[in-house]
Amino acid sequence: MFNLRVRYPNRTASALRKLVYRLAGMQIGRGTILGRIFVNWPHQVLIGSDCLLQRDVVLQFAGIWAPGRRIKIGDRVFIGRGAEVNITHGLVIGNDSLIAAGCRLIDHDHGTIAGELIRTQECPGEHIAIGNDVWLGSNVVLLKGVSVGDGAVVAAGAVVTRPVPPMEIWGGVPARKLGERRTICA
Repeated sequence: MFNLRVRYPNRTASALRKLVYRLAGMQIGRGTILGRIFVNWPHQVLIGSDCLLQRDVVLQFAGIWAPGRRIKIGDRVFIGRGAEVNITHGLVIGNDSLIAAGCRLIDHDHGTIAGELIRTQECPGEHIAIGNDVWLGSNVVLLKGVSVGDGAVVAAGAVVTRPVPPMEIWGGVPARKLGERRTICA
């Protein structure tokens, strides 16, 4: 009964969403499931195969129309409900990464020169790069220029302002190293 009421209507709605977004220029891989998401410039987005983007995810290119793809999401990526991508430069998410609910990925700031309106100043920014097999816990914030290395973990609620090396566990505000991932030898 669950399949008839929940699963099949959701898959049908996802297929219709993918069709609409593909017609608008978004590239979406096979097996990807899209919840009700918001994308302001679909042609800027590439989503790999077998991904799951839950509802209320925002993929926003904060700029005027521009050619090319600025948001690139690898294969088998999970992005949880209410996550927000707000970029002016670019974002790459590697394969098999998990972005939990409520995360914010923002690649730009606002100018703060005194005597000028903040809203009219340049917004300096830098790309954000997330490696393969990365886990960002709930409500993590990644700011401009951050790279998160392969296999890294960022704890819930962390604010990341500098690069996270591969296989390290980071947390806090601002985020700092808490430990490392280790392999278990039998």
